[in-house]
Amino acid sequence: MRVLIVGAGIGGLTAALSLHEAGFEVLVAEAAARLRPLGVGINLLPHAVRELTELGLGEELADLGVPTAEMVHFDRFGGRIWGEPRGLALGYSWPQYSIHRGELQMALLEAVLARLGEKSVRTGTVFEGFEQDGTRVRARLLDRASGTVETVPADVLVGADGLHSAVRAQLYPDEPAPLWNGIRMWRGLTEGEPFLTGRTMAVAGTNTAAKVVVYPISGRAERDGRALLNWVAEVNMVRAGHSGGPSPNGEAAGGRPGGTADWNRTGRLDDVLPHFAGWTFGWLDVPALLRGTAQILEYPMVDRDPLGRWTFGRVTLLGDAAHPMYPIGSNGGSQAVLDARVLAHELASAADPAAGLLGYERERREAANAVVLACRDMPADRVLHMVSERAPQGFSCIEDVLTPEELTAINGAYQRTSFSDVEALNTRPSYTVTS
Repeated sequence: MRVLIVGAGIGGLTAALSLHEAGFEVLVAEAAARLRPLGVGINLLPHAVRELTELGLGEELADLGVPTAEMVHFDRFGGRIWGEPRGLALGYSWPQYSIHRGELQMALLEAVLARLGEKSVRTGTVFEGFEQDGTRVRARLLDRASGTVETVPADVLVGADGLHSAVRAQLYPDEPAPLWNGIRMWRGLTEGEPFLTGRTMAVAGTNTAAKVVVYPISGRAERDGRALLNWVAEVNMVRAGHSGGPSPNGEAAGGRPGGTADWNRTGRLDDVLPHFAGWTFGWLDVPALLRGTAQILEYPMVDRDPLGRWTFGRVTLLGDAAHPMYPIGSNGGSQAVLDARVLAHELASAADPAAGLLGYERERREAANAVVLACRDMPADRVLHMVSERAPQGFSCIEDVLTPEELTAINGAYQRTSFSDVEALNTRPSYTVTS
């Protein structure tokens, strides 16, 4: 059986490795002319780390990433509100890793080329559409270098081509643009000194106004006694005075972005720095962190409404093409990895490809859609906003600001998106199917 995967991101490459392991012939078509280690940091939940470890990439993850020890929320003055351990310290049998997204993608690409062969990934190849009958899919692929279009047959077509998926667009031609919640994100990497435990994910402020998330992502920097700090600055453009008109980048405040949401769009320090003036804590100087970044990226926080169907005959969706979500609870890349592993497991276990794709959708669609909606709800930020309203000048003791029940609500928020199943993950059977 031959599977054509559109998109060589984290989900597409993990799917290629998993399908190859299960005995399928796989071709990956990627529109970019060359794959490079672009982007900034992401988090891999224990759920995803288990799957990549079972694919034989455990040593690479340990070399590249930092095992996240804890997540801690602070107010905008650096006062500690709430904290909880992560990964192994939370009871999982696998760590949570903070890692550079581009380096993870390159590690996956190297594994695919080594195991499946150099011709298994075709870069500079644009997906233009497909037709299918009951037994085959025929995809039209444009070679960017020559301008020629080739029709490639496959038994299964997987759209793993991200937020602006061309496969999804053919399945849902009338779907509107991604939904923007009014929050603009700036992202960057800064070399610096370790802070707190050295493996802390710190969240300060609230995205009802302004919020910053900072965590180390480089195991190599850590071994040198340094830290490569990934930061995400979030500003609610409606609260910042852009309601009723466009933001500085042309989006309507709330609703749908006016321009294309592009992870690699360059941002400006002057746009983000004023929102964080004076955010100097005993353990972190946020303005210095922002100023120390060589390249700033900017992005509107967008998602899409959950779909009621991913699979049409022998065509299905995976990762952000299926369920783009807000970056809340470290879920984007992790959910794509889970999709990929379940897809291979169900295809290998089913009597025919169509049944396998439906089995994959049954296993993953409702679960992933629930995460999309939980991330959109942002219950943890409601509690953080409550702190900012009750203690606008900071506090000495969080128990003077929040009740025990209100503090517990933050735990519940993350359990809804990411951490409700420690025992279930540790004990469930493997998705691995070998040929």
